[in-house]
Amino acid sequence: MNDDTATEILEATYRALCQHGYANLTLADIADEADRSKASIHYYYESKENLFIEFLDFLYERHTARLPSVDGGTPREQLDAVLETVLTDEEAAPGQEIRTALLEVTAQAPYNDAIQTRLSQFDAVLFERLRDIIAAGVEIGELNATVEPAVAAEFLVTAITGAHTRRVAVDHSSGQLYETILQYIERHLIADELSEVAH
Repeated sequence: MNDDTATEILEATYRALCQHGYANLTLADIADEADRSKASIHYYYESKENLFIEFLDFLYERHTARLPSVDGGTPREQLDAVLETVLTDEEAAPGQEIRTALLEVTAQAPYNDAIQTRLSQFDAVLFERLRDIIAAGVEIGELNATVEPAVAAEFLVTAITGAHTRRVAVDHSSGQLYETILQYIERHLIADELSEVAH
């Protein structure tokens, strides 16, 4: 399969997923979105599950490309940029339909090792990015010396994951949690002398 065909099918999968959700999604739906026959989709992928695993890899590449680099700016600026991207940036963050579909996919993870592995990759790249930024901030004295980077990163990833779930399940604003997390960072992560200057 050439790259153009692969991208066309995966982008059609994205559109079909937004329209139908994961549980109701069929290869025929994807074929309709791609303006191809169902047989042609079957030629490349044996099942919806095989196609969807490839689709998660496709999303992973886009997700990691959109996360701000840890290079450039101070650690605090980098931390703000990552949080803003994953919680409030509408261009980088997926829309409500794809969030709903991915929440359905997440519910399948305990029963499907391949899906769980892909979702773990999403989790790991965000955790590692945050941990590295926080560690750099502690090292230069911008963040409090008592902060444990891995623990703080784990908390932030859990808060971000919860924000995405609440946005879908109860229509809670991710932007509101973004402000809450910024307050947490200000009170618990920023070095005391820098926090005092900010006020």
